Amino acid sequence: MNRRRFFSSASLGGGVLLVQPQLLANIPNKSPKLSPNPNPLPIAISTWNNIKASKTSGDSLERGEDALTSAIDGVAVEEANLTNRTVGNGGAPDRSGTVTLDACVMDSTGNCGSVMAVENIVHVASLARDVMEKTPHVILAGNGARKFAIQQGYTAVDLLTTQSRELWLEWLRNQEYKPVINAGNHDTIGMLCIDKSGNIAGACTTSGLAYKMEGRVGDSPIIGSGLFVDNEIGAAVATGVGEEVIKTVGSFLIVELIRQGASPQQACQTAIQRIIKNRKKLDFQVGFLAINKQGEIGSYSIQKGFTYALYRNGETKEFNSKSAY
Repeated sequence: MNRRRFFSSASLGGGVLLVQPQLLANIPNKSPKLSPNPNPLPIAISTWNNIKASKTSGDSLERGEDALTSAIDGVAVEEANLTNRTVGNGGAPDRSGTVTLDACVMDSTGNCGSVMAVENIVHVASLARDVMEKTPHVILAGNGARKFAIQQGYTAVDLLTTQSRELWLEWLRNQEYKPVINAGNHDTIGMLCIDKSGNIAGACTTSGLAYKMEGRVGDSPIIGSGLFVDNEIGAAVATGVGEEVIKTVGSFLIVELIRQGASPQQACQTAIQRIIKNRKKLDFQVGFLAINKQGEIGSYSIQKGFTYALYRNGETKEFNSKSAY
């Protein structure tokens, strides 16, 4: 099942996290033993069936590029994909008909950059890197981020394609206009890479929730929610309903659980359980994808249908994630 079919059948709609002891119950309270990497490098993994994007990142890694450059190279494929309604150019607009993009990046040294609610710029993951490397800030938003992009030489384009506009007009005719999470197709592409030197970095980019309220920002550009990297431990990315990921600072939680001794798979499952605990109605999807320093991979989602694409040993393959339901 691909992401389009899944999201049409399942309804979708910061600060410092102090991890309390009860959050780490059943997880050994010790740092993982980092033996030599048993998995061949380099490695690239992305959310969903983004085979071409993961292969692009893998090819970049094979050429000797660093993990962050390779992650951005990969997600740029989907940012420029006009048929992808959830990322970049051609993404679904908000309720006013405006396409706004969000992205963040994090490198192996702990540096990070983010852009939110950006109009008219396609490659916002690259722009997030520019924020990280060329400004004293971590986050730029809205018109300020767009102006910065133009100053850096990015070309302004109309992100609302003819097909996306037609789908939006159809939604206006058939959907009640009220501030709720609706059942539109939406998702991110999150990419995690380990380069030949064993360094980890990641990128996360999206057009956000389809037909969202104007000004809405999800988890994708929020460091610790949509993406988190700790080069000593591992990295994680999130997908699905961003509001739910933000509430648990999901990606940071996963990496912290790995630090405490959990495998990436155990950490992803624990993070999902944090979201669904005490929830009577689970009519939404969240999925996590993680990797540790040794190249071990974990993935888990609330509902069935979440997949990921893995580049390793010169091959790129799609895998089904395990799920709670």
